[in-house]
Amino acid sequence: MAKKNKVKVYNTKKKHISETKIITQLQSKYNDIDETRIIKFSDLPLSSRTLKGLAENNYIEMTDIQKQSIGLALRGNDILGAAKTGSGKTLAFLIPVLEILYCKQWSRLDGLGALVITPTRELAYQIYETLRKVGSHHDISAGLIIGGKDLKFEKKRMDQCNIVICTPGRLLQHMDENPLFDCVNMQILILDEADRCLDMGFEQTMNSIIENLPPKRQTLLFSATQTRSVKDLARLSLKDPMYVSVHEHSTHTTPETLQQSYVICALEDKVSMLWSFLRNHLKQKVIVFFSSCKQVKYAYEIFCRLRPGISLLALYGTLHQLRRMEIYETFCKKQFAVLFATDIAARGLDFPAVNWVVQMDCPEDANAYIHRAGRTARFKSGGESLLVLLPSEESMIDKLKERKIPISMIQINPNKLQNPQRKMEALLARDVSLKESAQRAFVAYVKSVFLMKDKEVFNVRALNTDAFARSLGLAIPPRIRFLQRMEQKRLSSKNVDFKEQITNNESNNYIHQENSPNSFNDEDSEKDENIKNQMTKTNNFALDDSDDDDILTLKRKNINIDDIPEVFANDDNLDLNKKKAVTKAAIAKKILRKKIVPNKRTTFDEEGERVLDPTKVKVSDLARQYENEEESGINIEIAKQVLREEDRFDKQRFRQKIKEKHKEEKRKLKASKKKEDTDQFSDEENMENIDDNNGSESEQSEPDLSWLPDPDKIYGKENENNKDTLEDSESEEYEEESKIHRPPKRKLLTQDNYKRIKKKQKTAIDIENTHLKADEELALQLLQN
Repeated sequence: MAKKNKVKVYNTKKKHISETKIITQLQSKYNDIDETRIIKFSDLPLSSRTLKGLAENNYIEMTDIQKQSIGLALRGNDILGAAKTGSGKTLAFLIPVLEILYCKQWSRLDGLGALVITPTRELAYQIYETLRKVGSHHDISAGLIIGGKDLKFEKKRMDQCNIVICTPGRLLQHMDENPLFDCVNMQILILDEADRCLDMGFEQTMNSIIENLPPKRQTLLFSATQTRSVKDLARLSLKDPMYVSVHEHSTHTTPETLQQSYVICALEDKVSMLWSFLRNHLKQKVIVFFSSCKQVKYAYEIFCRLRPGISLLALYGTLHQLRRMEIYETFCKKQFAVLFATDIAARGLDFPAVNWVVQMDCPEDANAYIHRAGRTARFKSGGESLLVLLPSEESMIDKLKERKIPISMIQINPNKLQNPQRKMEALLARDVSLKESAQRAFVAYVKSVFLMKDKEVFNVRALNTDAFARSLGLAIPPRIRFLQRMEQKRLSSKNVDFKEQITNNESNNYIHQENSPNSFNDEDSEKDENIKNQMTKTNNFALDDSDDDDILTLKRKNINIDDIPEVFANDDNLDLNKKKAVTKAAIAKKILRKKIVPNKRTTFDEEGERVLDPTKVKVSDLARQYENEEESGINIEIAKQVLREEDRFDKQRFRQKIKEKHKEEKRKLKASKKKEDTDQFSDEENMENIDDNNGSESEQSEPDLSWLPDPDKIYGKENENNKDTLEDSESEEYEEESKIHRPPKRKLLTQDNYKRIKKKQKTAIDIENTHLKADEELALQLLQN
């Protein structure tokens, strides 16, 4: 006999019955939940799968928002949940989602059951990761639908997702384009950071999304700054929502462990203050907030070049999504690092162990400040926040204190400030792309201040843009085109108002003249004259043909309206606002029309004639005539002649240069010879001085000169006339020499004179020797005696 194969049969029916029993038991306990007695998650009537997932990830004790909101959500109520940053709002809505879908025994075939909408991609990614951890033991599929990822991959799997975590833009794209997206059976809608999702930026997108959602659903809204706007709540069609605000009656809206301070800093000192701050906090984890992506990008690039000695990261909207997720994960893992970020990192993100949050630019309002500062001091841990304000933005402190935010002022220690401006200037001069990034950051900051709603705090005209540009390393501040356009609009609107005033005054005067032609008041006549004078200026119209008098003199008084030319009667001519828009092409055409060559330098000689540079301009008349001709094409024969003419001038200029070179060489030779002669003359003068000194010594001994012959007997007596002529000639020679600036002529020594001087020196020495001998003999005699 053949053996029968044993077949195992699983009793799925029994398993299903046991699960339904468990679910009914859990649901029966929902109404008995007492929020005051609950401490741990195990105290709640939750499924074993959810409790296991919570225990594995060390989620044991519950926070205040979790205690008060989870029970209400399990009962099926709509909730408006508000709690401080870092208080565990993510689990407060994820646990009810898992439990509700588990109790309804939701499967992949049932399609979309819960929709979680968040304002930023990073926050959506964080919620998705938390759901993966907590719901790992549930048979429920989840999908992350955010911008920057593969759309085709998402489209194919949309019908298999039970929980979709998404951003508004990508969700609406799937609603419009993806036939597999179906939300008819959706049970729960969750808006995390609800006030931001319902804000003006997402208004149209959210309205389109809400229209496509089923009206019968449970809605949960969570945020640190929860909205209470009736308009927003009406859009979501909430049914008897329960407002859960665990910290509404607390003394402060920010965490108690958060130490908050602010500093007043000039715009041009912001970069040096940030650099000094980072240099003094190298063993800390810091998030630095800026108001625009371009500022974050430039700050990251320049600080990477300056090398502060700590790891630097940048998170902003224009980065690729995969890169953004990588930066987010890297910063979470780092022990010491600096993250430059925009407000995309301000909401909901849970960065572990952040020591400092520095807000370099003033936040838009108190809500933005709360979310930025809330990146530190999360869930019972400590942290510090620093707000950097301009002197014109100090009124923001009053608004923060109205929202029960405890913030104190601190002073910057000037001794610890280090200014990297010189290094930045050198780096920008070396790298063109870095310079362009700095220019974009400059304009982006000014634009962000200009676009802020609160004009009491944000004033563009109070910014010292020149000094700010220098602090960024820019030598010249870039043009702020949008401000220039706004200024033009403002001036044009003023002109329109002025035109209306003119027309109104004209109509009033006309009526006045019809009623009483001779009853003009002095004030009215003065006003009319002023208006008409302004009219003549604006239309470039003169009521009198004579232009010899002064411009400001009044030509005619008490002009009747009938006498005014048709120029003023026609309204089209008075439309001062209708000016043609000036474009770059129009300006270029205007320059060409005027034949003005831009960036051209013209030099003139002493006589006022133009000096032509032969290296840049054609010198010959033939060449100039050829250039001015408007014939198309090139005439080769004339071009050859032009080249020959120019070559002749070039050769002449070359000869001139060689002549000048030879002249310079000769001048140098003469100068060197003169120097040699002066040196020789000074040596001879020194010799004569030595001889004169010797002669003076001999004169002291008074030698006998009676043997010398009488010069008058030999040469005869000198006439006075000859003496005068000699003196005159000598004076003329002296004058000529003084004019020429030549050195005086040297007196040459003849051989006889030289022998005579030597003889004098010899006699003087002999006399001295005889005196010495006599003295010696006398001394010897005295010694002998």
